[in-house]
Amino acid sequence: MTATESSSYGASDITVLEGLEAVRKRPGMYIGSTGPTGLHHLVWEVVDNSVDEAMAGHCTRIDITLTADGACEVSDDGRGIPVDKHPKYEDLSAAEVVLTVLHAGGKFGGEGYKVSGGLHGVGISVVNALSQRVEVEIDREGTRHAMVFGDGGELKERLAPIGASPVVDGTPRTGTTVRFWPDPTIFDEVEFRFQTLIERFQMMAFLNRGLEIRVRDLRENARPIAPQGTDSDGSDADGSEAQWVVFKYDGGIIDFVSHVNASKDALFEIVGYFEGAETIADNAHEAEIAFQWNTGFNSDGLHSFANGIATREGGMHEQGFRTALTRTVNAYAREKGILKEKDDNLQGEDIREGLTAIISVRIGEPQFEGQTKSKLGNVSMRSLVERVTNERLAEWLEEHPGEAKVMVTKATNAARARMAASDARKAIRSKSLLDGAGMPDKLKDCSAKEPERRELFIVEGDSAGGSAVRARDPETQAILPIRGKILNVERARIDKMLKNNEVQTLITAIGAGFADDFDVEQARYHKVILLADADVDGSHIRTLLLTFFFRQMRPLVEAGFVYIAQPPLYSTKVSNKETVYLKDDTAKDAFIAERPNYNKDFQRLKGLGEMDWDELRDTTMDVGSRSLLQVSVDQAAIADEVMSILMGDDVEQRKNFIVTNAREVRNLDF
Repeated sequence: MTATESSSYGASDITVLEGLEAVRKRPGMYIGSTGPTGLHHLVWEVVDNSVDEAMAGHCTRIDITLTADGACEVSDDGRGIPVDKHPKYEDLSAAEVVLTVLHAGGKFGGEGYKVSGGLHGVGISVVNALSQRVEVEIDREGTRHAMVFGDGGELKERLAPIGASPVVDGTPRTGTTVRFWPDPTIFDEVEFRFQTLIERFQMMAFLNRGLEIRVRDLRENARPIAPQGTDSDGSDADGSEAQWVVFKYDGGIIDFVSHVNASKDALFEIVGYFEGAETIADNAHEAEIAFQWNTGFNSDGLHSFANGIATREGGMHEQGFRTALTRTVNAYAREKGILKEKDDNLQGEDIREGLTAIISVRIGEPQFEGQTKSKLGNVSMRSLVERVTNERLAEWLEEHPGEAKVMVTKATNAARARMAASDARKAIRSKSLLDGAGMPDKLKDCSAKEPERRELFIVEGDSAGGSAVRARDPETQAILPIRGKILNVERARIDKMLKNNEVQTLITAIGAGFADDFDVEQARYHKVILLADADVDGSHIRTLLLTFFFRQMRPLVEAGFVYIAQPPLYSTKVSNKETVYLKDDTAKDAFIAERPNYNKDFQRLKGLGEMDWDELRDTTMDVGSRSLLQVSVDQAAIADEVMSILMGDDVEQRKNFIVTNAREVRNLDF
């Protein structure tokens, strides 16, 4: 049989997916994935509709509840979805259309919403399509209406009045409540993560000044979360004991900046703020910006949002701010004589060093890239933000000369450091070329040529390095001893970092460059293993190293090449021939609990240097028995935050952090 005889391709082979069927067939096109990210995307879509009501001035509070039976309930006090018949779909109410028809909503023109995060009109209908059950209650004009959907968006109970709306403060309630149960046949898992929710909702509350967002978890195994705030009696109006986590910020993005900078040392107390608006072809444009510099050396503190949605890839609004910031600060520095005629202009990265800025814009017709809305494309918004920043920032600098001088001085120091770092980079590259292989003297390299077989153990101290050299497999395992605690790169400019001997040694040994020049394809090892003592000092060293890799060699972490070795803290002989090693005090307590009559001594292994080489090999370095923790980007990022606190100037904050997180800091079990 020929290929032509065995198959055909005609009009009958064209499949048309009707209604919400397309969403269930290809959910990734609408929510990104069917994993945890996609699951939580359902919540964002429902809550975004309520936030749109708030931006339109009709909603003051949003309640989100994770129910005991696995649903997520979102309730707002907005206007409520319209319940009258839709002019195009006369057999359906407007509310039924919104829940069942893709690209249907109140955000495509007219007077429903001047500004909203919705663009494609697929949000709530997608939630319906990917849920096994959806219940909707709408309060409008004194009447409560309800409808029920099931089996992926099928209308089970038509919208109908079910009674009078409850009276709140003498007035019939208005608003919408959506309750949905994600479909377990669609998603990899259907259990919401409470911490993920509250982090997102706190951000929403910052971006919508005065909006109150309350969240609670009624599930049986709910993990207690320290609340940001609770309502007056710590319980819901129905008398239940579950506490609400409450977010409400009257300062809006000013409070947002203060929150982001809370663990940092602010350069000055004031949080700057300005805003502007204009209408272009009946299209509303609004922008507000809050900013504050801190003493840190990072220049990635810009956070931008469009209609309440995080634009992680930036876009036109961020471009406008960056351009105007650089121009305005340079103009001010020259006018005040801080920059002399012979001096070069400050670069954007110099000025943004230590800057935390929130850029929040609202626009009637947003142009996002894709359903994920990670980048804003409206050129008109770039013009507005650039103009407003030019004007208002110049005024702010004139009105705050003390703060302006401190900030510009910091930027000029950053410029000098940038040029010094450039010279240091050239010196490191030249040294590597002149010295041939350029490998550090202390590095005991391995003989394998393939990077995927090569392992680099970064070991604390020369004595531990000596033990590790004897314990290693010389074919695949290289040993690099480092002296004590390396430089905290979180609190040092790059020029100082590159002059540090230990940092130079790490860069040279790994052989793939650093910072923007880092090329993971050139890495000489596909396992970089941090081998430090099991005590608090060892944890401190690991955290310093993780901070270094996260800041200067992040692709190495993203590729899964960074590991933590877990040497034991205790050993005990259970017989003349058998020794048991225990990771930490928790493991020791568990060992004793299982053997209440155990009366033999425990040896505390104070450091790797005190371990025999065969002990080190058997517990940590032997491929068959060792315990390695592969480091994720999240862990490295947390280590970076931990370092900024542990090495910060705020003694009280440092003390409180250590007391609260002592176990996590010690074990790096973030």
